[in-house]
Amino acid sequence: MGWIETPLTMQSAFESWRWDTSTVVLTAALGAGYWAVRARAKRRGAVIPGGRLAAFGLMGLGIWLLSGISLVGVYSDTLMWVRALQTLLLLYVVPFGLASGRPFTVLRAALGPVGQARLDRILASTIARAVTFPLAPSLAMLAVPWLLFLSPWYEIVLRHGAADAMTRVVLVLIGFVYFYSRLQTDPVPHRYSQGLSLLITIFESLADGILGIVLWWGPLVALDYYTEVGRTWGPDLRMDQTVAAGIIWVLGDVLGLPYLLALMRAWASDERRRAAEVDAELDAEDAAAPPARRQKFSRASDTSDGSGIADAAVAAGAAPVQSGLWWENDPQLRQRFGR
Repeated sequence: MGWIETPLTMQSAFESWRWDTSTVVLTAALGAGYWAVRARAKRRGAVIPGGRLAAFGLMGLGIWLLSGISLVGVYSDTLMWVRALQTLLLLYVVPFGLASGRPFTVLRAALGPVGQARLDRILASTIARAVTFPLAPSLAMLAVPWLLFLSPWYEIVLRHGAADAMTRVVLVLIGFVYFYSRLQTDPVPHRYSQGLSLLITIFESLADGILGIVLWWGPLVALDYYTEVGRTWGPDLRMDQTVAAGIIWVLGDVLGLPYLLALMRAWASDERRRAAEVDAELDAEDAAAPPARRQKFSRASDTSDGSGIADAAVAAGAAPVQSGLWWENDPQLRQRFGR
């Protein structure tokens, strides 16, 4: 890889572009594939909202493309804070957009019965269940930033273009599996409670903050590489790493807000669906109950003013409850007072 000697300014930010083969080829192939599958699904009569195409194409593929060919890709080997920004985009924003496009739903709608059955078998396989188990993508999502910035992996990425291209693809794949399995808007091998996802998300935000603190106060990362760069403009190495730490800490939480809102919405929808299922089960049990039991429950509910108690007592052969003052119910006192 090579670094850039041109200082990063407002003008250079708009003028800095480069050709990144891996990013261009992958985004073009995925975009063409999604468009073709969506067109076939529409020919089969499926309704594919335009919002899914926008999420997949603009938020997913669009930002993925810009992360490689715009200033983010140009300066990612020169400034650490730009590399941190690129990592967050590829790990959070791009995969969230791809998953929001519901590619498996679109693919399933485009397939015939045989293809749908084959896709369902793949999604129900042991491997798919293991990969989408909540603990697996969550641990990968947490571990990758730590391993990338705090191990020799980071300097290898900076020095070798092939490692850089492969790493960026891995970031997108890990993020996609994470959001695909957690949003559960597509067909998934197994559905888990969104309440569990909310708890995991809170823990993950804390882990990102800890990584930011470690980079902020820890030793300089890839010191040999950045010393060789010999950059004479912009922030010094310590300030550059401090800004990168702030991006990982603060911007990581900000970029996660759309996902958190979508997760809360899905959780509320699950709760409403569970409440409806419970109500349906109770109605079914009431409909299957014996007629005498239903009549008793109906009489009890219709006599909530208290008169039903006296009716029940009479039906059971008990003496009805007398009205009036307390001494009127005593025979001797009633005779003495002439009542």
